[in-house]
Amino acid sequence: MNFLTSHSDSVDIQLTIQPRSSENKIVGVMDARLKLKIKAPPVDGAANKMCIQFLSKSLHIPKSHIEIISGESSRKKQVRIMGDPTELKNFFKSFV
Repeated sequence: MNFLTSHSDSVDIQLTIQPRSSENKIVGVMDARLKLKIKAPPVDGAANKMCIQFLSKSLHIPKSHIEIISGESSRKKQVRIMGDPTELKNFFKSFV
């Protein structure tokens, strides 16, 4: 999974966000990035906030364990998710 980098207590994920979608969902892998469709528009951080909220609910982890580490104002983002790297890899494996 070339969109995911493991660390001892977290993973970094390369994302492409498609804002203003009809639903929040993980689409799959495109261009070595995991693609997410997000309902929120890319205005005033709304898409970033919804991205974190969606990942939090999908992974069943607190929002405080998810951080956008680059790409705050871009569709291409790098997100760090704190947690067991093996469990996180297994979750994302189904989208490859």
